Amino acid sequence: MKPKPKWRPCSSCLKQQTKSQTLMYCNKENVNILTALLVKHGIKHAVVCPGSRNAPIINNLNECHDIACYPVTDERSAGFMALGLAQATGRAVAVCVTSGTALLNVAPAAAEATYQHNGIVVISADRPEAWIDQLDGQTMRQPQALHNCVAKSVTLPQPGNEEERWHCNRLVNEALIECNKRNRASVHINVPIGEPLFDFTTAQLPDERKIDFAEAETGNTALLQADFTQAQRPMIVLGQSTANSTIAEAIEMLQKRAVIVGEPIAAVNTTAHAEEILYACKNHDDLMPDFVLYVGDAIVSKRLKQFLRKSQALVWKVGLDSMVHDTFMHLRGIVEGEPGHILHNMAQLMQNSPLPPGSTAYIELWQQANRGVTEHIHAHKPAYSQLMAVRELELLLQEATQHGTWHVHYANSTSIRLACLYAQGHHYVWCNRGINGIDGSVSTAAGFSIASECNTLLVTGDLSFFYDQNALWNQNLQGNLRIVLLNNGGGGIFRQLKGLENGPLRNNLVAASHNTHAQGICEQNHVAYRTAHNEQELEQGVQWLLTPTSHQPMLLEVLTEASHDETAYKNFYHTLYNTINQ
Repeated sequence: MKPKPKWRPCSSCLKQQTKSQTLMYCNKENVNILTALLVKHGIKHAVVCPGSRNAPIINNLNECHDIACYPVTDERSAGFMALGLAQATGRAVAVCVTSGTALLNVAPAAAEATYQHNGIVVISADRPEAWIDQLDGQTMRQPQALHNCVAKSVTLPQPGNEEERWHCNRLVNEALIECNKRNRASVHINVPIGEPLFDFTTAQLPDERKIDFAEAETGNTALLQADFTQAQRPMIVLGQSTANSTIAEAIEMLQKRAVIVGEPIAAVNTTAHAEEILYACKNHDDLMPDFVLYVGDAIVSKRLKQFLRKSQALVWKVGLDSMVHDTFMHLRGIVEGEPGHILHNMAQLMQNSPLPPGSTAYIELWQQANRGVTEHIHAHKPAYSQLMAVRELELLLQEATQHGTWHVHYANSTSIRLACLYAQGHHYVWCNRGINGIDGSVSTAAGFSIASECNTLLVTGDLSFFYDQNALWNQNLQGNLRIVLLNNGGGGIFRQLKGLENGPLRNNLVAASHNTHAQGICEQNHVAYRTAHNEQELEQGVQWLLTPTSHQPMLLEVLTEASHDETAYKNFYHTLYNTINQ
């Protein structure tokens, strides 16, 4: 294929509105964020259509020396003119229209540009949401109006706080990244703008964060590698993904260059207990990273997410999903590709590069904290409670796995948090963390057991179990399905929410207190059943449940008092804090 000739504009193409000598931008924050990112993402040409609602956008585009503006009255023609500019330049081109039906006239060009892989950036001004469908002039439902013609549609907020500013920045980055991907499809950015419209008093555009995007197969990971190599406090965060030997090998190569943080739902089951380290260590500033490589999907630890959001670390996301997942609110770039291969190539490239000053001390600081936490987890024996139940189960499970393969599932809420304490560093954990609901955990484990020849073990709380009890109403279930039901008569995790400490709101309405047991459900579905009310029955019950073979599914119901579970949980963390800081 011949390379495309370089585009050289003729004199007529260079005609545009004269830029003012003193640049003054509008006072609409979402418009200024959009303008700054259009420049950073390399938009050089904009076709602008007349209107009052889009005047702040047109003003900003005209004030940017980096963007050439071309006025066209007919929006349908303007869209195709933008397409022609995109064809000639090989770059995305913006077309800006006012509110109302003006937007619909751009649909033919947006669709054509998408199918040609010469996408255009459709920017539409809009009325504030409060006035839509209120018989006000030039108002219609503009969000998603072009959804069949474009690859991405976003509607920008009118920011009133830092979180909304971050959201606005992220949405613009998402749209412009999509437009500049290999398939170069059109995108739609809808911009609600309230009055006054013509206040052009802002002297300077904000220095907006640009999120970079690279496809790993192109080898374009130089920015990521440079940020990683220069980092003095690097961290790799492993989110949920299926166990992967390639990632495990790469992480082993990189563990001398970075702090490795993960949970048992990750591809690599690390020994790092980030949730407990961040709870116990007083000085978080010393633990703060300056670079984060985020691999995989969701993480359980809310404390870790909040910690990384407070940091100023450069964050890179690596994975097969090219969507903008700005979980830690500091996303620097995305590399799309198979994580194991990306990490392995990076580890090899960095093998001979020197370690930045301070990085070894930073890694050792985390390792020292983790040793203290791990020792406490092993040494601390809680009173009879759900905490004790999972601790006992995981200890005996380590012995059971020496004689056969066990696939372990945990339900959400308290169950998965207990897994992060006691399964960490021992085995992989399956959990429905894609969205993190309590529905369907029993059915998921049941389905897994049907397709697997190995034993499948589920640990679930009571609300999750009784919500999904029909999973046991299934004639295909076999003796390889085992369930530990942690029943304390309600949603135990709600006891950890400040502000709901006492009263009927928490117990009766939020935590859904109940007196339901599973014996009848098990009997009607031919599931072997036992209960545990104390430590001795617990140990015997777990040994019974982990019997290698069975002719029918088995369920152990561990009955505890919610108040005792709460006390055991608090006591664990109280003694952990004192141990680490003594």
